[in-house]
Amino acid sequence: MDRQYSVLVVDDDDTLRETVAQYLQSFGFDVTREGRGEKAVELVRRRRFDILVIDLYLPGSSGMDILVEAVERYPESKVVLMTGNPSVESSHRALEAGAFDFLPKPFSATHLEILVDRAVQSIEEDRAAGSAKGVATGTDPDLVESVGDHGLLAESRALKNIVDLARRVARTDASVFITGESGTGKELIAQFIHANSPRRDKPWVPVNCAAIPESLMESEMFGHVEGAFTGANRAKEGLLETASGGSLFLDELAEMPMSIQAKLLRVLQDGVLRRVGSTRTDAVVEVRFIAATNRDPQQAIEDTLLRKDLYYRLRVVPIHIPPLRERPEDIRYLSEHYLDRFWTRHRPGEPVPSLTDGAMSFLVSHDWPGNVRELRNVIEHAVVVAEPGHDMSPSTFDLGAAGDLPIARNGAPVVDRSLFRLDYHSAREEMLANFERDYLAYILREADGNMSSAARMAGVDRTTLYRIMEKRNLRRRDLLEA
Repeated sequence: MDRQYSVLVVDDDDTLRETVAQYLQSFGFDVTREGRGEKAVELVRRRRFDILVIDLYLPGSSGMDILVEAVERYPESKVVLMTGNPSVESSHRALEAGAFDFLPKPFSATHLEILVDRAVQSIEEDRAAGSAKGVATGTDPDLVESVGDHGLLAESRALKNIVDLARRVARTDASVFITGESGTGKELIAQFIHANSPRRDKPWVPVNCAAIPESLMESEMFGHVEGAFTGANRAKEGLLETASGGSLFLDELAEMPMSIQAKLLRVLQDGVLRRVGSTRTDAVVEVRFIAATNRDPQQAIEDTLLRKDLYYRLRVVPIHIPPLRERPEDIRYLSEHYLDRFWTRHRPGEPVPSLTDGAMSFLVSHDWPGNVRELRNVIEHAVVVAEPGHDMSPSTFDLGAAGDLPIARNGAPVVDRSLFRLDYHSAREEMLANFERDYLAYILREADGNMSSAARMAGVDRTTLYRIMEKRNLRRRDLLEA
């Protein structure tokens, strides 16, 4: 270390407190010990500590009391909370209050060393960046840009709070469970967490649990050994092994088969992985889990689509993204942003038109069932069809344009009349095939390729959609590009 860092160790267990203190002293830290919460609060009021390692449950003032006092007085300090009984509520509350990370008891000396070393690195990065604390009070466009999309840029306080929480939790290894409707940006938040975490240079592995057929899910997630099943000509590494050291994003977790959820829970508990067909432990993986669903998790548990124990294991820090219709400030902001973005892409050199007050009111009043994804598509469509030299009015926007069937002047769908030259049964089959292809393409685009979401939109189960695709020799990728 270039300088000596001060550390406050607070725990009412004399043996543990002394062990931690002596271990940190051996690495050159200036360590102060305290066994009671109220005395620790007094210490924090008198002097600043670079790092605080505090037991969450203390006699007198609690670890949360010390955390709040320390962060309020010295925002650059890093507070690590030790606890043998972590709960979802306490974890979430502590992270929101500014805790750097949790140290679950019992812990090893190596775990302590790594966590404190990360706290030191974070302090040095903050100072190098000239920041009072590595937590911004608003969004950072350059950082958002780094995850490949502008969708995190926000004006609403609700979304700014979410980004702030995501930035705080990013510095930890805590599991995150993100909920929200389709199109609200759950994967963007997950990417944002990974991009701002110490794992940013390690693997980022997104998994759409709804897009992998049930028969392949176990092998995809856990890998398999040679000869595990017909066609397994060689051993294969699963996605969990691929993500080891980095972050695994489990999108639409409630669509994962319950049997696979049970096996995943075992990996979460001990980090030990057994490939399909193996009789031994094949790997020990160390993964940061981020999960998401557009369902109500409690309802999914009641419907036996989501294991309760897995949900609470992953839900250390819950993040809920409200729908776009509840964030009118973001509708205004994103509308103007996407107008500039798509105008530059599709009509370079032409002056960018303005959105009239009527157009903005029209956009804000729409319900946006497809959320940000729908808004983006509507604005892009408007850019393509807009007349040059005219500001955009409500008539510019076609909220039903994407994926609609062609309409004739009398309001009826356009039909390929060449089919009428075929016999009845052939024409009917051809029309049905065309309809099924176009319908599947439409609902898959609306569901962003998520088969479970598309099935819910269609009012059928996933197997029905797969059966149609197999019958018509259709591939999901081709339908999305149609």
